[in-house]
Amino acid sequence: MSNLLCDFSANLHAHSGGADDAFILSDLRVGEMVTLCGEGAQLLAFFLAVQHLLRCKSPVVFIDGGNSFSPYLIAELVRRRNFDPREALKRIYVSRAFTSHQLFALATERLKPLVEKLESKLVIVSDIASLFFHRDVHDSEAKAIFLRLCMKLSEIAERKQVMVLITYVPKNSRRRLYFEAALFGRSDIIIETSARGGALHFALRRHPHVWHFSAAALPRASLMDYLEA
Repeated sequence: MSNLLCDFSANLHAHSGGADDAFILSDLRVGEMVTLCGEGAQLLAFFLAVQHLLRCKSPVVFIDGGNSFSPYLIAELVRRRNFDPREALKRIYVSRAFTSHQLFALATERLKPLVEKLESKLVIVSDIASLFFHRDVHDSEAKAIFLRLCMKLSEIAERKQVMVLITYVPKNSRRRLYFEAALFGRSDIIIETSARGGALHFALRRHPHVWHFSAAALPRASLMDYLEA
């Protein structure tokens, strides 16, 4: 049995053949932890979630660390592909965290049993560091918990053979370098995203199967408009 996510294999690539398929990211595998970092990370994660829902039978587990889950965006992306939005949203299991300790508890206590019960192959952890940047969390405590969180997610990806997809938005904080060292050190794949000139640019920073990649996609009349609306 292939270890490729949904048994779909192709090189990592991008193209701008229209808004419905503005870009495609594939060659993402179960058992790997993938980090999308930058201001375009959230949109890219939603797009990959929709790709998964349309191609696979397994549901998506979405841990929301930044109150960023958008059912309206998911519904619109699915509707553009002539799929029932209600059916798609039923297959996304969302858990929201409002503190760093809640996020840690979701990942370390509830995630593994839920993945096993649902037989999910895709876990998304949205805006993973946002709650750890808060000043009400002591510096040493935030760093210790965040490191353990990254280690646990990496372990779940490997042992449960799921893809853990993480979005990370850097902030101007003295904790940033530590968080990035902890997160990137555990990530199998790192994709950097940025939004410039009405397009989403992304570059591959680490990948065990692809050695070099850099592209710009999503022209102005694209899915980016839904994120800006």
